[in-house]
Amino acid sequence: MTLPIVNAMSVDVEDYFQVSAFNGVVARDSWDRRESRVVANTERLLGLFDAAGVQATFFVLGWVADRFPGLVRSIVAGGHELASHGYGHELVYEQTPGRFRDDVRRAKRLLEDAGGVAVAGYRAPSYSIVERTLWAFDVLIEEGYRYDASVFPIHHDRYGIPGAPRHAHMVSRPGGRLIEAPPSTVRWAGLNLPVAGGGYFRLLPYAFTRWGIGRLNRVERRPAIFYLHPWEIDPGQPRVAASLVSRVRHYRNLDKTEARLRALVREFRFTTVARVVEAARLDGAVPGTALS
Repeated sequence: MTLPIVNAMSVDVEDYFQVSAFNGVVARDSWDRRESRVVANTERLLGLFDAAGVQATFFVLGWVADRFPGLVRSIVAGGHELASHGYGHELVYEQTPGRFRDDVRRAKRLLEDAGGVAVAGYRAPSYSIVERTLWAFDVLIEEGYRYDASVFPIHHDRYGIPGAPRHAHMVSRPGGRLIEAPPSTVRWAGLNLPVAGGGYFRLLPYAFTRWGIGRLNRVERRPAIFYLHPWEIDPGQPRVAASLVSRVRHYRNLDKTEARLRALVREFRFTTVARVVEAARLDGAVPGTALS
């Protein structure tokens, strides 16, 4: 009998005002003065996952861990994987290598101090490891990260490497290696269609995500790597006066996300990114890549 595929559930822990869509509208020096909702929203997700028997990976922003170390401890106490989202939610391609190193080093230290566990995984804000920032792999390897989950193999106006491998793969660099665990896509009509979660989960019908993950599991026999943000289950969050495109991307269907997530964890099996990556490695399904 063929066992069902176990997928990866992940959460990018950041507050509603820290998203890249609001860059240039929300000043960084205003973050501490704004109403923070990240603890309450993340705790709702922790409760939802506990009720469903799901262990997930939480890519926590260092800025959040710095101010709310108790939230980090709650994540670890719930049996979830603690991973890094960097410190200040700055896009990788807007940083120098030195500044990026400071950011990921600071985040890793804060998370490990607060959680009391080693941090192996990293996900860049807005998937901002792109072709011109492959040097970020060198920094991550040198700073002790063992896997990355930042390369989205799609076309997008802010991120993506369309020709990158669609599934977990090994990236070899002069200073070492790490595994890349990309958010999931389905190949259809010559295109990679994103079925990984986030805005695609909110903006598109739930049936699309269900079809995509089902296709990955049944046809390709591969696990999906799914993601969302705590603010995506919070329709009551304060509104930011951003552009129309940014408002649609950020606010549309916030009132539907939690119910969709509950349906998703009923229909599919989920665990942490680290466990999915390790299972793929042990099964020999982690080949090399042209991103080296």
